[in-house]
Amino acid sequence: MTINKKQQGSQLEIALAGRLDTTTAPQLETELKSSMDGVTGLVMDFSQLEYISSAGLRVLLSAQKVMNQQGSMVIRNANETVMEVFEITGFIDILTVE
Repeated sequence: MTINKKQQGSQLEIALAGRLDTTTAPQLETELKSSMDGVTGLVMDFSQLEYISSAGLRVLLSAQKVMNQQGSMVIRNANETVMEVFEITGFIDILTVE
């Protein structure tokens, strides 16, 4: 998985490519923890994300909890496979998905 980060002021965009699973979730978690200070808007671009596992969902949930206190988080461009995982797990009701 590759992580591309763009920050403009308090807005942070993270674009993921590949698979967000047990192997790569810790990498995203570390990246988010080091980047969230002062961020009021977090955009996760999933246009290149092929797959997400429960480990990836846990990282998203953790990020959502942080952003609930300091701003907002949006997930954009999720493919059909990822959307299906969000719907089956109920994450579609927890996350803001555009």
